Amino acid sequence: MKELPQIWKSPGATGRSSYTTLIAIFTTTLISIMWLHQYSSSFLLVPSFIVSLFGALALPATNLTSASSQLQTDLSKPPAWQKYVRSPSTKIIHPIGILSNKVTGNVTNPTGLITGKGPTILTRTVPANVSQMYKTGSDAPQVIIDFGQNIAGYLSIKFSGATNYTSGRPGIRLAFSETVQYGFLTNVSDFSRSDNADDSYSEKITPGSDQIAVKSTPYTWTDNHGCEFNNTQVCVDGIHGFRYVKIYLEALPCDAPYTTSYGSVAIESLSLDYSPYLGTPDTFTGWFESSDEQLNQWWYDGVYTNDQDLDVLDANSTDPRQAAFPGVLGKLVLIDGAKRDRLPYVGDIAVSGRTLYVSHEAPEAATNVLADLANHQRADGWIPPATIRNYTLPLLDYPLWWVSTTYDFLMYTGDTDFVQEYYHTIVKTLDIFYPSITSPVTQLITKGLGISGGYGDYAFLSRMGAVTYYNALYVLALDNAAVIAKTLKHNDDAARWTARARTVSDAINKHRWDNAAEAFFDGDCGGTPCPQHAQDGNSISIISGVANRSRAEASLSYMAKNMSRSYGNAFLDTDALGDAFSQRVYAFISYFELEARFQMGEVASALDQIRRMYSHMASNDPGVTMWEGIGPNGLPYEGGFTSMCHGWSTGIVPAVTNYILGVRPTGPGFSTWVIKPMPGDVAWAKGEVPTPHGSIKVYWFNNSAEGLFYLHAIVPDGTSGTISVPATVNQDIYVDSKLAWRKKQPMGQAASFNTVDGYVSVSLQGGTHVVSVGFAGTALDV
Repeated sequence: MKELPQIWKSPGATGRSSYTTLIAIFTTTLISIMWLHQYSSSFLLVPSFIVSLFGALALPATNLTSASSQLQTDLSKPPAWQKYVRSPSTKIIHPIGILSNKVTGNVTNPTGLITGKGPTILTRTVPANVSQMYKTGSDAPQVIIDFGQNIAGYLSIKFSGATNYTSGRPGIRLAFSETVQYGFLTNVSDFSRSDNADDSYSEKITPGSDQIAVKSTPYTWTDNHGCEFNNTQVCVDGIHGFRYVKIYLEALPCDAPYTTSYGSVAIESLSLDYSPYLGTPDTFTGWFESSDEQLNQWWYDGVYTNDQDLDVLDANSTDPRQAAFPGVLGKLVLIDGAKRDRLPYVGDIAVSGRTLYVSHEAPEAATNVLADLANHQRADGWIPPATIRNYTLPLLDYPLWWVSTTYDFLMYTGDTDFVQEYYHTIVKTLDIFYPSITSPVTQLITKGLGISGGYGDYAFLSRMGAVTYYNALYVLALDNAAVIAKTLKHNDDAARWTARARTVSDAINKHRWDNAAEAFFDGDCGGTPCPQHAQDGNSISIISGVANRSRAEASLSYMAKNMSRSYGNAFLDTDALGDAFSQRVYAFISYFELEARFQMGEVASALDQIRRMYSHMASNDPGVTMWEGIGPNGLPYEGGFTSMCHGWSTGIVPAVTNYILGVRPTGPGFSTWVIKPMPGDVAWAKGEVPTPHGSIKVYWFNNSAEGLFYLHAIVPDGTSGTISVPATVNQDIYVDSKLAWRKKQPMGQAASFNTVDGYVSVSLQGGTHVVSVGFAGTALDV
């Protein structure tokens, strides 16, 4: 917030005087004017407006002029949120540095790769002892290049030429890694596309490094998938997701006689042809900014992470495990990870889709996936989770995520054509597949019934029986499907699914609640509930409405006490299902705990969890991008195999937009909406959320010590919704400059107001609205 001129400051009174209130009016109005200007092509700062606003307060004209001048200066600056954007400005990216402590062997002018001043030369001479010629060793010259943050694409190297010392061309090998902090970058990549291929599959063409037989004359080499000789020798995997690349002079014995480990190679420069979505500031259709610099940066880091997993797939860039099919090739899709499992998984879209909808206008990246998987639905209603293994990977929860992500798509985009086309997919999933694995005794999905026994889930857990997570997610999907059905006028389906959701909900509460722990059990052990509790089941029981307030508060308390780690909240409270699982944190499933905490009004604990989890990822290599999973001691949970740039971990983006800024859809395509900020310790926030009707723009300011709150919203015409603001003290409340409540007594249109949990809510139509607590906030018409 701008520092006010001294004349505006309180003379030191300890209580809240009328003078202090006027300061608050000026401060909040000043900020709202500054913010609103970026949406207006013209702006007039009228000093008389300020004078009329303050009425009898007499101030020297020079101070008004000074305030006006300062405001106009600030308005000339570009929106501040753009400074947080991580995207490169162009598709061609150059490295920012080398790791000087990693330069070994005979390397001349290593910094030339960064400065462009003269070639970098790697030289390796033939050893005197001939028996050592074909042994790899530390004498191989190497240099490690740093691109500054995780990126994905195709590396190009401009060679000045090469000289061979034995038969064959000098060989260069490349190893890629998202991090060097944990020792995953060796002579092979932390993960390479060939690592996902079966031994017998033709796509396994490299040992985890890319190989180059460097020509004697100058040329530019590009990392395109394939082999230079005989379809089997001197091969490269193609696209990589990485921050660091190790370049070293060495040849594989299997690449003889085409390459040699000895000679001299001169490199002029290198660059990367960036493959994912280029999320430059002009592409943002939604944005966020607040008084909390960390939240701001993590929001944009989340968008950048998601952008890395937003790409057009071709057969040589997707996962090699029988995953390249026409339904996804050549289309923009949300994929699983920038470096690994490069194919779409529908469960990921439960988070990455929401991140996409509030940041960029590219909904087809989600619907291309949803449509392709629906087109491969089995006759029994099961929907494959991904294209992998020719659409056969057996996961039990992902058909439910397909239903819920389709609901999200409808709510954020309002595209009824898509949901109408694939409505039959929902019917088959909910009315054929899941009833086939539901116990007629308990009315709960029971893993082990029907074909479900060998099926996994997002974490490939071996839990069995009436798993709370599956059933709570079933309730969520049934209720989501009921909304879709009502939208499409299938009222009988809506009624059936709503009734079943209540039946399953009651059964969860009857059979899965642990009275001793005051949390929901996880799965079954030998016919009785296992003495363990999971983050997924407890969190989704809350957001689906399965848990009443008492049980919701108790289960959140249980997770806070038993699953809190310095780097987030663990997804299990015991190690019964796997070694150190009680120390493992998934940002994916943690998002739903965050949502549960916000929905229950536990803002402080939600912010605490956000700060523990996202600060850990941001402060450790590679920085910026968000990890697939965190394991014991805060390390990547599956070593170098871990994706350090994973869209399913970007839940901070929708969580902050939906609950800190406070904007959520309640009807398809934001036809109805709610604006309900949850400030916590955040002093102010502003942002924009795209809708099919135009953007919703929100600015709010909170002074909890004084009991003051100011919210300014611009909402598209033709929509309606509810604005809710915190009003926990006995204050006057104004709506659009008119007194609506006098110290908690309704005035005027009292029927449209209600108070719940320390909030006052008002129903409004689209337009420009100001709701203020403690003073008569005013908006400037621009």
